[in-house]
Amino acid sequence: MSRSKIILLVAIVAAIGAFFVVQPGQYLGGACEQGLFSLDCFSQQRAGLEAFQQDRPLLLAAGFFVVYVLVTALSIPGAAVMTLIGGALFGLLWGVLIISFASSIGATLAFLAARFVLRDTVQQRFGRRLRAINRGVEKDGAFYLFALRLVPAFPFFVINLLMGLTPIRTVTFYVVSQLGMLAGTIVYVNAGTQIGQLESLAGILSPGLIGSFVLLGVFPLIARKGLEYFQARKALRGYSRPRRFDRNLIVIGAGSGGLVAAYIAAAVKAKVTLIEKSKMGGDCLNTGCVPSKALIRSAKLVHQMRHSAAYGIRRADFEFDFADVMDRVHRVIADIEPHDSVERYESLGVECIQASARLVDPWTVETDSGQRLTARAIILATGAEPLVPPIDGLTDIDYLTSDNLWDLRELPERLVVLGGGPIGCEMAQAFARLGSRVTQVEQGDRLLGKEDPDVSSFMLERFRQEGVDVRLGHRATAVGVSNERKSLICECAGKTVEIEFDRLLIALGRSARLEGFGLDTLGIEAGRSIEVNEFLQTRIPSIYACGDAIAPYQFTHAAAHEAWFAAVNGLFGSFKKFKVDYSTLPWCTFTDPEVAHVGLSEAEATEQGIDYEVTRYDMADLDRAIAESAAHGMVKVLTDAGKDSILGVTIVGEHAGDLLAEYVLAMKKGVGLNTLLGTIHSYPTLAEANKFAAGEWKRAHAPEKLLRYVEKFHAWRRG
Repeated sequence: MSRSKIILLVAIVAAIGAFFVVQPGQYLGGACEQGLFSLDCFSQQRAGLEAFQQDRPLLLAAGFFVVYVLVTALSIPGAAVMTLIGGALFGLLWGVLIISFASSIGATLAFLAARFVLRDTVQQRFGRRLRAINRGVEKDGAFYLFALRLVPAFPFFVINLLMGLTPIRTVTFYVVSQLGMLAGTIVYVNAGTQIGQLESLAGILSPGLIGSFVLLGVFPLIARKGLEYFQARKALRGYSRPRRFDRNLIVIGAGSGGLVAAYIAAAVKAKVTLIEKSKMGGDCLNTGCVPSKALIRSAKLVHQMRHSAAYGIRRADFEFDFADVMDRVHRVIADIEPHDSVERYESLGVECIQASARLVDPWTVETDSGQRLTARAIILATGAEPLVPPIDGLTDIDYLTSDNLWDLRELPERLVVLGGGPIGCEMAQAFARLGSRVTQVEQGDRLLGKEDPDVSSFMLERFRQEGVDVRLGHRATAVGVSNERKSLICECAGKTVEIEFDRLLIALGRSARLEGFGLDTLGIEAGRSIEVNEFLQTRIPSIYACGDAIAPYQFTHAAAHEAWFAAVNGLFGSFKKFKVDYSTLPWCTFTDPEVAHVGLSEAEATEQGIDYEVTRYDMADLDRAIAESAAHGMVKVLTDAGKDSILGVTIVGEHAGDLLAEYVLAMKKGVGLNTLLGTIHSYPTLAEANKFAAGEWKRAHAPEKLLRYVEKFHAWRRG
């Protein structure tokens, strides 16, 4: 920190100290036992202040103005009480005028001080994490600040200091603060004028005073509703709202998110239309969850038969054809297909249209056949598609993704899997078990980068034991093709590495489907995904989005979870809206063993500065796991330090995704490890691992001092 910043910081601290020593509030009703700024103090000195005001009104107003500026500039508690006192002293008009300018000037001084002293240091240290916030402030900072200023319950001094750390312009900060705080200032000053008119205790029940305090209580709600109204008016400017609507809800996309949204709308008797240009069920049914799990199960059976000795079977003769395995995959899809079919959803009351669709205006959708449909609300559940990187030479080969992988009829002899995330890990292990020589290439330094390092290390060792050639720290730069020879060219530690393959699977995640839906026509923000607020609304309040199209969690169950919020908010949002909640969202990677997770990881807890404890239970000690020849993995639970409240859980083991459900419910309902420990679990089951993990926590927190006394008690009882 520079010398000038240190000097300013010392000066601010000294000014705050001097403020409390000198107590300028004593001239404004604050020198008494109740504290520096107190309505009791004001009532005690009210007569003297009013007399002073009659003799020197300008001097009192100037003094009040200066003190108010100092209080807000130095972030000293008392501004709210001073506002009430200002109303009592100066009345509504002059009170609002004085306090409005004093509060804005003081806030701007606090803003500038925070910017000068802290902004560079904070941005240098946390710049990467603050990048998104900075972009948002640069784009819509005035709007965010105005929204915060409208709600008096939010501490204004916090807003002043935090906004000083952002790129918002000083002039913008001052003007928006002046306007944003005006409504709240009027309410508080008006309440102060009523307090100033009290002549006796009976005056407390005066209609004016009661009305002022009622207005104070409901103002945040009024401000929020007003802000939503003007925001909606701004977003819908230039569009003509239909006088009547054909439907209550239109859903674009019939994947997991779209299906659930349509189902909910039909269940509450709304008229809903579901539009899908391809197959019902979306990626999950046709190219994602369902086919991949079917393939993984076949690969697991092959692996178990190859290792039959582990189950006491000396030798298991078997043969299989990869084409038969893929036939089974497609049979599984066909068996589940009726659950997501047009026939089923039409029987539920959903109108299903097979067509492409695009947005025309905030309430209108047009299909590729020219049909125009209107609805009060529209939900975009457009899904995602495999992310394909711009690697030189990639388009010269017939590469695989999760979309076309299921068309394979021959098992690749040499398969390169590009990507070390969940999809890459699941497919690398499955194909290795089916007999491919698999090389898995990951640019990062570990597999499953969203999990904790101990989980990544465990899975890396497991993969290498099963024959997967895992190449970490390899960045793919090109695909080379020479005659019949194909290779992936990578950079690793400054060297060029070539990895030959017969087929290449791109498994680097998924990117939202955004093209062709008319998003740009309506100015709906969409970088790598559709931007939504906490209610899943886009910038157009009548248009919602859910599922893979909005990123942050591209899971089938996340899409279904979001779909409930989008549908309910779209249908009933005029009366009540619900914020989407991801706090207990689980996920599972279906490798063998599975990796399941909910809540915070160790890295996230550390980053957030949370004081936590880790409790581990080794699956090698679990009777059922031993009986299943699956005695590997662990249950890892993060709790608040010294408490049994659960912050996060990771399970590595057989059926980890199923075992995790107990923890998800526990976190949702605020149940701690003590309750899990006291819950009866059937023996022998894998679920006992959850109870034993709770037991490990309890053992670590045993009351040793008390137990020593109990031991003496038992010794005394023995005589």
